[in-house]
Amino acid sequence: MHKTKEKVRKEILGKLNRQDREKALKMSEIIKKRFFSLPEFKKAKFVMFYASKDDEVNTDGMIDEALRMGKKVALPRCTSPEAIVPKEIINRHTDLEKGTYGIRQPKKGKKSIQPDQIDLFVVPGVAFDKKKRRLGRGKGYYDRFLKKLARDKISIGLAFDFQIVDSLPEDSHDIPVSKIITN
Repeated sequence: MHKTKEKVRKEILGKLNRQDREKALKMSEIIKKRFFSLPEFKKAKFVMFYASKDDEVNTDGMIDEALRMGKKVALPRCTSPEAIVPKEIINRHTDLEKGTYGIRQPKKGKKSIQPDQIDLFVVPGVAFDKKKRRLGRGKGYYDRFLKKLARDKISIGLAFDFQIVDSLPEDSHDIPVSKIITN
């Protein structure tokens, strides 16, 4: 029997909330090394990350290191109840503020970036399946955003191994990622 999206979301969010923070940071470091070794990352001049929540794969170190490497970095800013817009940041410590749902996002005055200027998109997910489908937190921000991208754009999902499930229920508006990196 197939589980509903809500059931999978609840199950995986529970595991995320219960995981040991130190272990999660160690696993995030493994994921970062694997992500940074991808040819797509090495080639990319402009990368869009997400600001991780406490229970997600930690992207803070990835953002800092990418900036130190001289890559341009954007993060999403919620501009309406339905939309996110990539905004360029120079420094994670000074360029972010708490936004919608308590998620850190670029401050209002940061420069908006057209998605076609970005080489690589790192997207969050509660769960992913073997067909690279992603299950988000249920608001559809990333599905709407990813739908607007050119077909050749590469999106990478970052996930702990327990976030990978055999199969997710599929809706017509769901957009799969190009690759999933796990620990």
